[in-house]
Amino acid sequence: MRAAACLILLAVAALAQGQPPTDAPLLVGHWIATMEFNGTTSVARLDLVEASNPLTGSLDGVPLSGTIERKMLRFRAGSRSVTATVADGVIMGTMITEGDKGVRPFSSAFRAARIPDRRPGPPQTIEFTPTSFQRSYSPQATPVLRVWPGDTVHTTTIDAGGVDAQGIKRAAGGDPLTGPIYVETAMPGDTLAVHIVRLRLNRDWAGTNDHLVDSALTAGLARRMDGINKPVRWRLDLEKNVGTPEGATGNLANYVLPLRPMIGSIGVAAPPGDAAPMANDSGFYGGNMDFNLIREAATVYLTIQAPGALLYLGDVHAAQGDGELNGSGLETSADVTFTVDVIPGRRPSAPRVENEGQIMATGFGGSVDDALRMATSNMAGWLAQDYGLGPSEVAQVLGTAAQYQISEIADRNSGVVLKIDKPLLRGLAPAR
Repeated sequence: MRAAACLILLAVAALAQGQPPTDAPLLVGHWIATMEFNGTTSVARLDLVEASNPLTGSLDGVPLSGTIERKMLRFRAGSRSVTATVADGVIMGTMITEGDKGVRPFSSAFRAARIPDRRPGPPQTIEFTPTSFQRSYSPQATPVLRVWPGDTVHTTTIDAGGVDAQGIKRAAGGDPLTGPIYVETAMPGDTLAVHIVRLRLNRDWAGTNDHLVDSALTAGLARRMDGINKPVRWRLDLEKNVGTPEGATGNLANYVLPLRPMIGSIGVAAPPGDAAPMANDSGFYGGNMDFNLIREAATVYLTIQAPGALLYLGDVHAAQGDGELNGSGLETSADVTFTVDVIPGRRPSAPRVENEGQIMATGFGGSVDDALRMATSNMAGWLAQDYGLGPSEVAQVLGTAAQYQISEIADRNSGVVLKIDKPLLRGLAPAR
C-alpha cells in the first residue's frame, strides 16, 4: 500500500509539473481539420508539435498554444480558439472565431482526423482511361482515381472543344478536364508537385482560328482585323513534329511550325467553401494558365486547397505562341504521363514551374501589370524560402536575373511568368 501511494503521489506531481497524460504523445503529428459554419465547410492543416503543457503547433500555418488535460484540448491560433476532446483517433469540438470590428464572435463545429502516413512499398504506375470530363475545378466532384505520392499515371485528354483522339465529341466545350485525381496524404497547406514525364499528341490535326484577341489590338489594328474570325484546321505531322495550316495558299503555303506540345490547363480544386472556378479560368489554384513551357520534363507546383488536392488537367496545345494571341493554341488531344508528389508545409502564393534550366513563378491578374506584380511577389517568396535570401538580396537577384514572359492575355486573367536561369543560382546555398 505504501508503494502504491508513492506511485500515485509521483503521478500527481508529474501532472502538476505540466507532464501530459500517457496517451498525449499520440496527438503529435499532422491532422486535417474540418470546420462547419452554417452550411459552409472549410479545411485547414493542424500540426501538433508538442503534446505537453503548453500544447504547441500550428493551425493553417498560424502558431497555436494551449493545454491538454487528459483527453481535453484547449488551444488558440490567432483569432481562433478551439475546445475539443480526443476519442478513437478523432479530435472533435468547437471553434470560436473572433469577428471583425463590430462583428460578434461566431462558433463552428470542429473535427480533425490524422493525415495518413505514406503507403509503404514502391510507387505504382497506373493506367487510367477517362470516361467522363469535368468543366470546373470543383472540390465536390467525386475522384475518378486515387493515387499515392510517388505514383505515376498515364492517361489521355480531349481538346478544348470536347473532342477526343478519334474525332468523337465526348464533352461540351470550354476546356473540359481529365480528373479529379485524389492524392493520398495531400492536404491544404501542402504543395502538390506534378512532374510531366511524357506528353505525346495522339491525333494528326488541331484547330485554332485567325483572329487576334482584343487585348492585343490598337484601334488601327482592330480596324484592319475587322471581319476575320474563322476556324483554321492544322495538319500535324507527328513523325516530323511539325504543323501546317490545311489548305493554306499564298504567303502561308510554305509556313511550317515546329510542334511544342504543352498542357494548357492543370490545377487543383478550389477550397471546399468556395465556388468552383470554371475550367477556362486561372488563379492561385492553377487552372487554364496556357503557359507554353508547361510541357514534357517540367514540374508544376500547386498549393493544395482541398483534401487530396483533386488534380485536374487538359486543354493540350500542339503549339502556342506567348500570350495565346488567337484566343486558342493549336487545340488537340494527347496522351499524358505524370508523377505526383506532396511537399508538406509549403504553400506558394501562385503556381510555380521548374525545368532543367529555369525556375519560373507565375502571376495572374486583371491586367498584365497586376500579373507582373504577382509573379514578382511569387518569385521573391521562392528565393526567400528556398535560398534564404533577405529583401536586399532578393532585390539584387531579381534586378539582375529576372526574365518576364507574358503567358496569357486571351482570358479573364492575364498571366505573366518571371523566370530565372538556374546556373545563376548555383552559388546560393539552398535553405531547404
